[in-house]
Amino acid sequence: MSFGARALIRLGALEHNLDAIRAAAPGCRVMAVVKANAYGHGLVSVATRLKAADAFAVARIGEAERLRAAGVEQPIVLLEGVWTREQLLVAERQAFDIVVHCPEQIELLEAKRTASFTVWLKFDTGMNRLGFALDDAAGLIARLRRCPSVGELRLMTHLSSADLLDDPATRLQLDRFRPVVASFDGAISIANTPATLAWPESVADAASLGHRGDTWIRPGIALFGVSPFLDRTGEQLGLQPVMQFEARLIAVKRLAAGARVGYHGRYTSDTESVLGIIAAGYGDGYTRHFRTGTPVLVNGRRVPLIGNVSMDMIAVDLGPGASDRVGDVALLWGDELPVEEVAAWAETIPYELLCGVMNREASEVVD
Repeated sequence: MSFGARALIRLGALEHNLDAIRAAAPGCRVMAVVKANAYGHGLVSVATRLKAADAFAVARIGEAERLRAAGVEQPIVLLEGVWTREQLLVAERQAFDIVVHCPEQIELLEAKRTASFTVWLKFDTGMNRLGFALDDAAGLIARLRRCPSVGELRLMTHLSSADLLDDPATRLQLDRFRPVVASFDGAISIANTPATLAWPESVADAASLGHRGDTWIRPGIALFGVSPFLDRTGEQLGLQPVMQFEARLIAVKRLAAGARVGYHGRYTSDTESVLGIIAAGYGDGYTRHFRTGTPVLVNGRRVPLIGNVSMDMIAVDLGPGASDRVGDVALLWGDELPVEEVAAWAETIPYELLCGVMNREASEVVD
C-alpha cells in the first residue's frame, strides 16, 4: 500500500467526457489534445483508451513518437510543427500531420520534394502567439498548394479568451478568421475546449462557415473532466473527473492551543485540536502556493490545510475529537473536491495542477 501522493486515473471517464464533447459539437471531428503527458494523466494510457478520437494533438515530436511506438494509428498533429530537416524526416516516416506557423517551416517543406504531408496552416487572429498574419492568407495558401510535399492543406487558428464569455476578443477573432475560411476548399479548426462548449459559431458546419471540408475541434481539459470556465466545475458541465489525486495520513497527534505548525511556524493553532500529517508535498506536485484553509477531504469531510506545504508533507487540522487514523486516505482533488475549486486556493488554474503531478508514486490506472 502506497502512502505517498499518487494519481488514480479512471479511464472510463474519458469515454464519457468525449461523448459529452461530441454532443456539444455535433458533426465535428475531434482532435484530442494530449500534450504534456495528457495533462498529467498519462500520454499512452489516455490515447490508447480514446479509440473514438479522430486524431490526437501534441506539442512536440517526442510525444508523437511515443504514441506511434505504443501502437496509436490515428493521425497525430504536431501543434508546434517541426524545426529541422531531421524532424521533418521523422514526421514523414511516422506519418505525422504538421502545423505550419512561420516562414522557416514553409521553407523546410519546400526543400522536401518527396512527401505528402497533411499540413495545418495556422493564422494569428488575435492570440499574438503562433501563426501568420491574416493579410498574407491568400498568398500563403497558394504557396503551400504549390509545394510538392503538401498533400492536404487545412487551416486553423487559436482563440485567446473563449473561457471569458463576456470578453469581445473571441467574437473579434471569429470575425477576422471567417473571410479566410469562406470558400476554402478543405478542413478547418477553430475551437479549443471553451469554444467547443460555449461558442457555437466556432463549431459550425461548412454550410455556415463557407469552407468545403470538415470542421475539427481540439478539446483538451474537458476530456479529463475539468471545466475551462472559472464559474463552473466539470461536474456542472456534465463531465467526470478522470484524476483522483490522493495520499494517506502518516501521523495523527494532539495539536495544543498556541502551537506553531511547520516551517517558520506560519500557522498558530487558536484552540486544542487534532493534527494530521499527510504524505504529499510540492515534490509530488502539490504546490507550495496552497495557503492555509485549502480544503482536503479526509474520511468524507473537508479539513483545512494549515501552515506551509513541505516537499513531502502537508499538515491539516482534523478538528477536535477527530478519530482519523494513520493510513486513512486524504483526497487532494477529484470527486467531491473539484480541482477547479482547489486551484483557486493557490491562485492558479487546474491545468497547472494536473500537469504538475510528479508521479513519485506510480499512478494507478483503472477502468
